[in-house]
Amino acid sequence: MIRLGVGAVDLERAAGWLREGRLVALPTETVYGLGADASNPDAVRRIFAAKGRPPDHPVIVHLPDAAALDGWAGEVPEAARRLAAAFWPGPLTLVLKRGPQVDDVITGGQQTVGLRVPAHPVAAALLQRFGGALAAPSANRFGHVSPTTADHVLDEFGDEVKAVIDGGPCTVGLESTIVDLSGERPRLLRPGMIPLADLETVLGHPLDQAGEGEGPKASGRLPSHYAPRASLAVVAVDALAGAIARAMETGSVAVLSRRPAPERDVRVAWQQLPDAPADYARELYAAMRRADAAGPACILVEAVPDGPDWQAIRDRLARAAA
Repeated sequence: MIRLGVGAVDLERAAGWLREGRLVALPTETVYGLGADASNPDAVRRIFAAKGRPPDHPVIVHLPDAAALDGWAGEVPEAARRLAAAFWPGPLTLVLKRGPQVDDVITGGQQTVGLRVPAHPVAAALLQRFGGALAAPSANRFGHVSPTTADHVLDEFGDEVKAVIDGGPCTVGLESTIVDLSGERPRLLRPGMIPLADLETVLGHPLDQAGEGEGPKASGRLPSHYAPRASLAVVAVDALAGAIARAMETGSVAVLSRRPAPERDVRVAWQQLPDAPADYARELYAAMRRADAAGPACILVEAVPDGPDWQAIRDRLARAAA
């Protein structure tokens, strides 16, 4: 895999490879995506092969701008246009009824398609140079921790991916919010770092929240996902010390906490994460990967607060622990 910079020459090389049907990983504000020409079914199938992704698991299509929405969606309700105007470019995916030209490989055979306009300047520049839409699920093996740096992508893949564009660390760090607008009422399929209250303000009414298995299939909704290779458990704050002691009976342990380590112990790889939810989200996946790299018997994550600002983080930790 070739590491590319963000200059005009490298972006044109990347766009050329995408036109040839190659895979190119690119930075977005959420996580790094594994990009392919969304209008080329054979190229999109290469994403599934590289990731080991089940064929019925749809991928999100990244658009150069909101004007491209009508070219991919069969129906665009007014609520979708309001959300797009408010949050695009940005970490919001809209699930809509698919247009007639959208191939089954994109949708997993469903009659809906997930669409978004990324806010990362490098992703935006690449999409403009490419001149079309890119299918771009997270650039990692299926079910593994999502990548938030180019090095994470390089750790995951070999020659099956042509290149990765190194745009630096992702600024959001968690996958996009997914809102389903294909039915009678909008509903939240996957929480992200856009506050629920902000979505509801734009919609003008409360947003329904889909339960497990409800609504169209969408990225990141399987019970087990975003997982490191070591087993991971989320532990209440007052139970963390006891959980560490039990874990050390079988080997070393990695800990992610918002507090400093109470004492130094070579058997405990302790990482302190930020108190603010936006900062915590930005650093979480990189911390999970560092913890995994230490080869611990298990990873213990101190439970995060219950407030709405932490909803997406709780969702990702619960799936990683499953």
